[in-house]
Amino acid sequence: MPKQQRAVTLTRPERGALEKFVAQGKKSARAITRARILLLADEGRKDRELTAILGVSRGTVYNVRKRYQRQAHAHILDLLQEAPRSGRPLKLDTRVAAQATLLACSTPPRGCGRWTLRLIADKLVSLEVTDTISHESVRRLLKKTASSPG
Repeated sequence: MPKQQRAVTLTRPERGALEKFVAQGKKSARAITRARILLLADEGRKDRELTAILGVSRGTVYNVRKRYQRQAHAHILDLLQEAPRSGRPLKLDTRVAAQATLLACSTPPRGCGRWTLRLIADKLVSLEVTDTISHESVRRLLKKTASSPG
């Protein structure tokens, strides 16, 4: 016996809000996909169809349907937003990147011809910008800073 799908029944204003959300402005691709899942599920489409049409996993469709059922009284657009993700918080923020860039652009220490990644890492620790940082993390920060627009 097949598992019963969670029903999605949108009101006319909810459907209008989702259609407008998908059609206008810049949004996260994930949020647009969630909106499309809700719109297609409201049309009575099965999970298998949704996965084929939208190119998402069955788990994604299941999670969107489940979230809709759990938060039925919330505004429909609030269901589309990213939930906070678990995992290790970022240790190296923009402040560390800015300090690394400032050091790399400054005059190197006495006796050195230029800043090396290891020298920058050691200096960031000695200035107490961060507790620890590897030369590889410094490289990634500087690469990211160099390639960012602005």
